Amino acid sequence: MKMGRKFVAVEIEKHTTEYAIPRLQKVVAGLDERGITLDTGWQGGGGFRFCTLGEPLFDADGNVSPAVTYPDLAAHVFFCETGSPIPRRATGETSLIGTFQGRAIYLLHNANAVGVASANAGNLLTGGVLDTLPMPEPDFAGARIVYGEGCTVPDDRLSRLGVTFKQIPYQIEGL
Repeated sequence: MKMGRKFVAVEIEKHTTEYAIPRLQKVVAGLDERGITLDTGWQGGGGFRFCTLGEPLFDADGNVSPAVTYPDLAAHVFFCETGSPIPRRATGETSLIGTFQGRAIYLLHNANAVGVASANAGNLLTGGVLDTLPMPEPDFAGARIVYGEGCTVPDDRLSRLGVTFKQIPYQIEGL
């Protein structure tokens, strides 16, 4: 910072909050006299952002972690499917999480029902659920991609309707 360089620092140890952040705050304020302060004529300035990692989306076995929220999983699914950020934060009020280049992306996920093999659990694509999937627009003719824990709809019906089913977590793929 004192040399006018941009940088990224990554640290996992707890001393980051006890040592590194207070030191960076002093550097920004011009109150740190250590290092190359005198050589560079550092008077302070700049800034930094401190970020922490959120909950992992998947557990050690590759399953969706119970702590994962619908909006976070939806953002991950949308990005993996399209390579673009989700256009608006998903709330779970609708299974349609967004559209991208002629594709509508849906997520069927109820964190309270993960692993429950029931048509009422909210994670399965059934014939009834398929019939009620919202269309992005009235005359939408593009592909519809549905992510869920399971599917009971025959492949020929999915194909006829232009629907591709992808099983969570196994078919969430990065680009």
